[in-house]
Amino acid sequence: MQDNSTQPVTISFFDALRKKVDMHFSVADIHTAGNSKLYIKSIIQVLASAAMYTILVFFTPAVWISIPICILLGFNLAVIGFNVMHEGGHQSFSKHQWINNVSAHFLNVLGGNAYFWRVKHNINHHTHTNVDGMDSDIDVKPFMRLHEGQPLRAYHRFQHIYCVALYGISYLAWVFYEDFLKYFRGSVSLITGPMKLTAWQHLSFWTTKILFVVVYMVVPIVVVGWLPWLVGFLIVTTVTGVVISIVFQLAHVVEGTKFFSSKAEMVKQDWAIDQLRSTSNFGTHSKLLHWMLGGLNFQIEHHLFPRISHIHYPAIGLYVRETCNEYGIGYNEYKSMLSAIVSHIAHLRRLGSTAS
Repeated sequence: MQDNSTQPVTISFFDALRKKVDMHFSVADIHTAGNSKLYIKSIIQVLASAAMYTILVFFTPAVWISIPICILLGFNLAVIGFNVMHEGGHQSFSKHQWINNVSAHFLNVLGGNAYFWRVKHNINHHTHTNVDGMDSDIDVKPFMRLHEGQPLRAYHRFQHIYCVALYGISYLAWVFYEDFLKYFRGSVSLITGPMKLTAWQHLSFWTTKILFVVVYMVVPIVVVGWLPWLVGFLIVTTVTGVVISIVFQLAHVVEGTKFFSSKAEMVKQDWAIDQLRSTSNFGTHSKLLHWMLGGLNFQIEHHLFPRISHIHYPAIGLYVRETCNEYGIGYNEYKSMLSAIVSHIAHLRRLGSTAS
């Protein structure tokens, strides 16, 4: 992994980088949003999930076939989140806003809420990346300790082990607890203040939750019985939760990334430099990872240019590395996803190792 140390730089770092990126799109005469490559793979991923659901519920193959399909379905639901929902939520799936809105609402198809996610992720996370108490994506207190500024508990010495269980239940917790907490509390988080939902947003919330119960619970129970449903449902949701959690944790909660105790500490640096310090890439040479994860292994490029589709990240990454070298700014990257996972586990273990 490259050194994350920073040297004094001019305020023009991001201006220089943005000029190169703008020139790239201008010279190539291409739009920053997704194109046919993204549309085709998204259709494949959505149809694959629909096919697997249909096979499991209405054809009910033998157990030794059903279990692998459940695992694949759980993984594919996460992939849809990375490639379709995440892109739409950032308005980068298409140059047409209505298509972005449709793709963003695939989160509702998965049981979540597109509006809550936009505030939690686009605003809280992207604006206050790795800032304690402000970045909702790293706020898992008291269950886990992700940086030195958070309270230390005796059970944290085992967090590098039990984190898998927490990641596994995170998807169901999101659908059946966190969204309802936001809804009835009247705010997405304590730092965003009260929210006023429109009539459509109220309707969307309740329709989403009811349809999730009907499609993922009632119909399968009626068709295959409650025990086969329960086993399959737990496999699917656990795999989805683990995959989503791991991918997002590898972007910010690994060795070498910077955490901020407050927003004041963060703003002492240039915004773009803070994004580089608090973010890490992994496995960027793998075309398969890029295809499956919706470019989230290019997390640095995503944080610097969240409105640009991930299909452009490999090209943009060249400019980011080049400009970082020019200005002497560290660029965090792990060569593979496995090495990033090892670093994540080591990071959790170190932060819990002094627990007594």
